[in-house]
Amino acid sequence: MKVDAVKTLYEIKKKLHDSGDLKSRTVQFFGTQITLCYIAPITDNELLNNTLIYPLINFSDEIKDEDVVKVLMDKVLANQEVTAFSDLKSAVDKMLAGNTLILADKAEQILGCDMEKITVRAVSEPPTSVVIKGPREGFTESLKFNLALIRKRVKSDDFVVKMLELGEKTKTQIAVVYYDSIADKTVVKKILKRLNSIKIDGVVDSHYLVSYLERNKHSLFKQVGDTEKPDILVAKMLEGRVGILVDGSPIALTLPFILLEDLQNSDDYYTHPIRVTFVRALRLIGVILAVLLPGVYIALELYHYKILPTEFLITIMNSTQGIPFSPFIEILFIILLFEILYEANIRMPQYFGMAMSIVGALILGETAVSAGLVSPPAVMIVALSGITFYIIPGQASQFSILRLLGVIIGASLGLFGILLFCVFILSYLSNFDSYKSAYLAPTAPYIEEDQKDSYMRKTIDEMKRRPKSIANNKRNTVRRGSYED
Repeated sequence: MKVDAVKTLYEIKKKLHDSGDLKSRTVQFFGTQITLCYIAPITDNELLNNTLIYPLINFSDEIKDEDVVKVLMDKVLANQEVTAFSDLKSAVDKMLAGNTLILADKAEQILGCDMEKITVRAVSEPPTSVVIKGPREGFTESLKFNLALIRKRVKSDDFVVKMLELGEKTKTQIAVVYYDSIADKTVVKKILKRLNSIKIDGVVDSHYLVSYLERNKHSLFKQVGDTEKPDILVAKMLEGRVGILVDGSPIALTLPFILLEDLQNSDDYYTHPIRVTFVRALRLIGVILAVLLPGVYIALELYHYKILPTEFLITIMNSTQGIPFSPFIEILFIILLFEILYEANIRMPQYFGMAMSIVGALILGETAVSAGLVSPPAVMIVALSGITFYIIPGQASQFSILRLLGVIIGASLGLFGILLFCVFILSYLSNFDSYKSAYLAPTAPYIEEDQKDSYMRKTIDEMKRRPKSIANNKRNTVRRGSYED
């Protein structure tokens, strides 16, 4: 195509509905009119001046019957990334991503120079992954910067970055990252196929992709891992997982995902193994308390009070005298009260939130007990269950639903129903598959080698091989060559 600077600029303005942030600058270059066209908010003005406008104005060499585009690319433009476009649509799409377009009269192509202004918030410790020991860097909302944080830790030609663009309106950049010799090729292909098949107007956060990546879309249970820390993502990729980063989101997704991941914590690998084993046992106990404690309490109070110690039974009977509600309604009321407090707390301004959580829990709980609406044991049971949710924060929303189901089943069928509830959940999860990885691995199926980093943790030098629980390249399972058997 032959470029007419004035006409092409008019077409661009028309295509963008004469947008107010579309700017242009026209200069004369040895008798040729050149128009620079760019989106002001996402363009680095200093870079634009130094690598485009100054070189154009100050160029002094003579040019005789030379192609203007060739002169610009070979002698004038100081920009590192220069792209030539043969059609206007591709050029405009690139301009909306931060390029400055160079429209030269009678040229065969439109040139685009990368002038994107990268605005990055300061690197800080992510609020969802607070650590006592270990790296404190967290991902930001810039995809380029997040890839740089990973590259800083990965100095290997085996590391692969696949770039995709999703969202018909947002055209969001997506990066799929993995180790070529470690990740299972079939898993990588499945993930890329699912991502490429997505048809959506916009992707504004990585969690927009979760439902497209889940194998069981209507399941309650979490099926895609997530992290805000580059060291965790790199560690997971070394085990064979694939990472997915989205421009504009500080949260990276990881696949395959198994339930055991949320029982582990980044602190575990910077702490003594004996302490880690003890803490993981506490987390497992906390999960059981979070899900089953209210339901078991109701079942004991309604159906199985004879198995309680006499002193404890007398205490419960004394505390529940005069309560106008049945145990089931009482527990539901307290759960509802705590859920409302939680929702109000996380949505209130930061400085009010802490006061709201403490004052609300103390005053409302104490007032409800004093008014005779609820009993102290019921408040204590629900509060303990609610606190233990956040031992594993990644599963808190799932645990809250399971707790409610446990309360309903305990009130309906007693301990027998609770037992059936547990058996059903374990049976259901045993058949769960996450991209060739069993959801309950390494417990079901039992994988002896992976027990070194499951509910207990051995020292780093004892974990010689990559976990078999995660689908990876079985030919490259040795973590450290010096420890080969």
